Amino acid sequence: MTLASNPASVPAAPYDLRIDSGGDDFTVSEATPRLSFTVPAEAETSNGFELEAIVDGEGWARVPLDAGSPLFVEWPWVPLTSGQRVRWRARLQAGDAPSEWSDWSTFECGLLDADWSAEWISPVEHDDPGYGARGAHTLSRAFEAVDVVAARLYSTALGVYEARVNGQRVGTAELAPGSTSYDRTVYAQAADVTSLLQGGRNALEIELSDGWYRGQVGAFRLPAGWGTTLAARAELHLELADGSRRVIRTDGEWTSAQSMIVRADLMDGQTTDFRAESGSAQPVIVGAVDGPPISWSPAPPVRVVETRDVVDANGIADDTWVLDFGQNASGWIRLTDLGPAGTRTVIDYGEHIDPDGDLDTSHLDSTKPGEPSVVFVQRDEVVSAGGGEVFEPRHTVHGFQYARITREGSPFEASTAQMRIVQTDLRRTASFESSDPSLNRLHEIADWSFRGNAVDVPTDCPTRERLAWTGDYQVFAPTAARLYDVLGFTRKWLQSVRDDQLDDGRVANFSPDGRRIKHKLDDQFAMMTGSSGWGDAITFVPWEMYTAYGDSLVLEENWDAMVRWVEWALGAARTTRHHSRVERSAEPQSHEEYLWDGTFHWGEWTEPVPKAEDGSRLDPIKTNPMAWFMADKGEVGTAYLYRSTRILADAATVLGRDEDAERYAVLADRILEAWRTEFLAGDGRTVQDTQAAYVRALTFGLIPESQRAAAAERLVDLIRAAGTHLGTGFLATGDLLPVLADTGHAGIAYELLFQRSAPSWLHMIDKGATTIWEDWEGIDDDGDAHESLNHYSKGAVIRFLHTHTLGLRQDPDSIAWQSFTIAPVPGGGLTWATGHLDTPRGRIRVEWRIEGDELQIDAEIPAGASATVVFPDGSTRTAPPGAFTGLGRLAVR
Repeated sequence: MTLASNPASVPAAPYDLRIDSGGDDFTVSEATPRLSFTVPAEAETSNGFELEAIVDGEGWARVPLDAGSPLFVEWPWVPLTSGQRVRWRARLQAGDAPSEWSDWSTFECGLLDADWSAEWISPVEHDDPGYGARGAHTLSRAFEAVDVVAARLYSTALGVYEARVNGQRVGTAELAPGSTSYDRTVYAQAADVTSLLQGGRNALEIELSDGWYRGQVGAFRLPAGWGTTLAARAELHLELADGSRRVIRTDGEWTSAQSMIVRADLMDGQTTDFRAESGSAQPVIVGAVDGPPISWSPAPPVRVVETRDVVDANGIADDTWVLDFGQNASGWIRLTDLGPAGTRTVIDYGEHIDPDGDLDTSHLDSTKPGEPSVVFVQRDEVVSAGGGEVFEPRHTVHGFQYARITREGSPFEASTAQMRIVQTDLRRTASFESSDPSLNRLHEIADWSFRGNAVDVPTDCPTRERLAWTGDYQVFAPTAARLYDVLGFTRKWLQSVRDDQLDDGRVANFSPDGRRIKHKLDDQFAMMTGSSGWGDAITFVPWEMYTAYGDSLVLEENWDAMVRWVEWALGAARTTRHHSRVERSAEPQSHEEYLWDGTFHWGEWTEPVPKAEDGSRLDPIKTNPMAWFMADKGEVGTAYLYRSTRILADAATVLGRDEDAERYAVLADRILEAWRTEFLAGDGRTVQDTQAAYVRALTFGLIPESQRAAAAERLVDLIRAAGTHLGTGFLATGDLLPVLADTGHAGIAYELLFQRSAPSWLHMIDKGATTIWEDWEGIDDDGDAHESLNHYSKGAVIRFLHTHTLGLRQDPDSIAWQSFTIAPVPGGGLTWATGHLDTPRGRIRVEWRIEGDELQIDAEIPAGASATVVFPDGSTRTAPPGAFTGLGRLAVR
């Protein structure tokens, strides 16, 4: 009997075919992309797969694959060459019956580095008004073209650029080529521009500005140090009707002119004068720079992902209006009515308005001791030419909820302004909803906070600093991997972390590091580089990506950097001692060889501080910075040294490096013993005796099993002593609630979660937060703002909503969700919760509901995975792929 005559016997086809690359109009790969697809839950266990590809219209041999994971399948054919276009599909082999073929998936190989023939060209720059005040340049080339049947533009730049063909914008990617460590890595973009060409004369333009390459960096608006000369490189590949090909490339035939963008800075803003004359075109400068090799990003592009209208407009003067868009986010404003010719409109952006309704950005000003304040400004300006122009400033990006519009001599209508939300276009992979609106809102604002900081790299805030601090992403990575598919986004960022790593193995505080600390080792900030909890991102983040997605390549890519970091930290532990231990004993005790206490650590960072009687904050970092700098942070350093060394041993096992695995496992055990000798006081008590110390010790497995209960009880005592408030800082807060729940204290975990007085998450919501604040009291009782109002790290708490409230946790030894546990931990009066997670193996859906003294769980399990369902009364069920429904009793309260 043929398969066609019995359709019911044909297994379901694979779906969600994908490769590990990014792209804009279409997915773009390197020469040997890896292939992944998802097996439908209703499929029987497969005993193999078959792949088929059509490359440039030619069918390549079908490839059978043995049974195994459908994730990250190595490219099974000969390497691709530049520009080749691929259609591929897959099917399962289940017994003797193959499934239907999947739908076709398409991608193209990019222009590989060895095949670029274009030269780097630079604009002619006469006057230099300085960082933050420079304008953009237009690089142009006219050409004749007829009978074009297909056209691809490959382009990149040192600076931010926008390409146009015949005046029409190319692609949808924003802020290209993105934020990288430009001395070693630059990514190109590819676009299908066939429809933009016309028969006869055509014009290709690249508008180029400073961007991340040589614009301002960080809170003090220091110039980025990647280079001093802007440059672009592009090739337009034309396929003609007669079968011939032609390439228009950047070379000496291009010209340079001033753009209508007379000021363009990613941080300060953009000024466009639509009346501006471009001036006389001059030949470009060829070969002024020698850029790094060109590659193709694994991350999705930055795009405008959403457009929001004004929700409230307040005229505060005859010529000034303050707009509220209802949500703090990253992006810019688009104006569709600029008024008569010569009308100037000024847009100031910010996160906060004062009691009088005016924009207030003073909380974002930056001050160095003994130096004048750097006043925080995000300002766009536009001058109308009276021709119905639309203003959309694509050479900058801002963090804001509010905008102040100033326009003299012409009316303004709020309906002509829209917020354009700009971020990396990540694929959402999870949802959460519960019976409590406050928790749902908390999940929403934490999600928005991460989105606002996922603008090509994971920044700390989209306003004052806008730097990809390693510590922030290390804290949030497990949560990010729940909310979105962040594997490509993270691999791209880790490339910069590796690029910026110091020669001695230290990891920069943030990457890409435009300050280029690795070349300025006498700088004070260089002396504050190499901190535990920050540099440890190079071990923890790759491991987290591996466990979440099953991609061992992320471990291979980062292995050398991981080793260099851990070896530097081991050397620092061996050769330096904190002065308090030197005072204790001139000769180190034997265990001190493994205490990492003698170099700089940020420590727990920003633990909630008490207030003086007058309400002022007793922040030790500000009131006595030298004492804070010199304090013993060896407990934190040694704990992270243990975790990173343990991760290195586990990664070595995955990569088949058996000798390394054994060596680092032994070292991890010695570090653990040293931590216990120095920082464990007995009966589960730590020497530091702080909430953060207990959370870290319990999370990292530093407390002996026999003392874990006592340590957890002491943590609870400290929480109660603080009025049932958290006292953890930057590093430990995300683990606080899981630790409490996992040690039998779910009740107090929910008390903290539902706490409404500061410090607490719901206090932010009650104060109107639309994103997570840097300071627990980001807006105080007087209505004054403090620090950044969009700082996502504290939002890591919503991982607890997924892992415990919803109850969905990957098993400890599982990779890519091959096995997981559904074990809801109800509390806080919740009566139901629902959510899903799109794993590499397919969607997991969980819903639970309390009825009387019973809890019902409904779930869907993807193919290739298995689940254990645990009810609050401790009873368990096994759930194979497919639908599950079960009923169990609530735990005895």
